[in-house]
Amino acid sequence: MKKFVSLYVHIPFCALKCKYCDFLSFDGESYGTMLRYVDALCQEIKLYAPIADDYVVRSVFIGGGTPSILDEGLITNVMAFIRKTFKLEKDAEITIEANPGTLRHQKLTGYKSAGINRISIGLQSADDEMLNKLGRLHNYDQFVASFKAARRAGFDNINVDVMSGLPGLTIHSYVDTLSRVMEFGPEHISAYSLSIEPNTPFACDQEILDSLPTEMIDRRMYEVTKKLLSANGYERYEFSNYSRPGYECKHNMVYWTGGEYIGFGLGASSYFQGKRFNNIRNLIEYIGIMEEISPKFVDCPNLELLYNEGVRRIRENITPMYIDSRMEEFMFLGLRMMCGISRTDFEERFKKDIYEVYGPVLRKYIDQGYMATYEDRIFLTDMGIDVSNVILADFLLDKE
Repeated sequence: MKKFVSLYVHIPFCALKCKYCDFLSFDGESYGTMLRYVDALCQEIKLYAPIADDYVVRSVFIGGGTPSILDEGLITNVMAFIRKTFKLEKDAEITIEANPGTLRHQKLTGYKSAGINRISIGLQSADDEMLNKLGRLHNYDQFVASFKAARRAGFDNINVDVMSGLPGLTIHSYVDTLSRVMEFGPEHISAYSLSIEPNTPFACDQEILDSLPTEMIDRRMYEVTKKLLSANGYERYEFSNYSRPGYECKHNMVYWTGGEYIGFGLGASSYFQGKRFNNIRNLIEYIGIMEEISPKFVDCPNLELLYNEGVRRIRENITPMYIDSRMEEFMFLGLRMMCGISRTDFEERFKKDIYEVYGPVLRKYIDQGYMATYEDRIFLTDMGIDVSNVILADFLLDKE
């Protein structure tokens, strides 16, 4: 019986790195480097051929960076290697991230021909001044043009990213962004609050730090998001994600429910065949190793090449000594979803009743009204979501 897996493909290139971004990405790379990277990426995908027949792919997510900075031909090539190597479900969700200003009709039709059926557009704000402050290269008019071009190309599953908690952002400006986005009727909206990450330009800019909204204002933005999107037909299915019915992001659901996934490309993470591992994060090293592996593949089509050549760095083997961390992750990620976690699923995965492991903490928060149960599900209430950071910390298990 075939098993299910999802695939993540990392494209680490950007036209300009945003001032708040701590993702593994680079700007200013030459086209030649991008070509070599895509060739290396395809080689890594090809190395999975010996085991690919055992799996069916439910979702593919091409993220970054800014994947849409690449020519459509390069993305088509990546998709061709995926299809040659893996069997995809007939209705597999295939997403590509894109920034306004990098999309044109030819590129979008190329994506469509390659089998990509979902676009995730990073708007962040409808305020051009705010976009400039964030270090974004696009303006709002370019977002409008990109969204309309995607519709003309036949995309009927589009996500738009917006951000709250931005420096100098007011409730009025944030509502304006949400309202403008909803006018276009995307199937999915991701609404995240800005997080200031260490070693980013924002983290080192005191003026930016001083202009961040207060906790009370950020809280109001959070409440406004729930009310406004709900009133316009968007169901909240995870802390920061809203969709029309049936358009929840299948790929992200794999992460939140503990499904298996393989990450391809620089720094990509995987949870696959009982192991958690990351690829190396040095661009030139990654390309060089994959170019060396390529001629070896003919005689040795073996995944162990990825270990032996140093591309993979194992974080942990999933053995009994690591079961605690898997249970913690099951709770942390699963409780981010509005439907929460399944008691039956927990028992099937870990061979223990969830109350045997977490009974005291579950009963405490259920009694206090922060959590609730319905049939097989255990989930956070609205009151619990408001203090979720505190609650989720209580699901750390004592390792002593």
